[in-house]
Amino acid sequence: MSGSAPIEADEASPFWHASRSKVLVLPWCTACERPHWYPRVACPTCLGSDLVWRPASGNGTVYAVSVHHRPGMGRSPNDCPYTVALVDLPEGVRMLANVVDCEPSEVEVGDAVQVSWRPLDDGRHLITFAPTSKAG
Repeated sequence: MSGSAPIEADEASPFWHASRSKVLVLPWCTACERPHWYPRVACPTCLGSDLVWRPASGNGTVYAVSVHHRPGMGRSPNDCPYTVALVDLPEGVRMLANVVDCEPSEVEVGDAVQVSWRPLDDGRHLITFAPTSKAG
């Protein structure tokens, strides 16, 4: 994948720090004990602001999938085609990420996937998912 590294917003700093060790963490609200995704300053369920970051399993199930044949922002034509999926994690959140290490047309709703990290130039890692038999 080509392009520049993602901007590190303050709310997402713990995620990016953990990505350096290839550890998936999620923000949890201590008031309602629920995780959420994407990082933000308040819980979208109860609006609580006491948030902590906890490790997640890294397992998931493809909820929806789309194969892109034209380069999106930050991508070159050589990246195409590529797969973008909504992935449900057992912790109760849904993440948007690329599915890698397989043919884009092979990814289907209901497929089991596992976190698969891609290195960025600054030491962080970008979260992607791969079929469970190919994750790494």
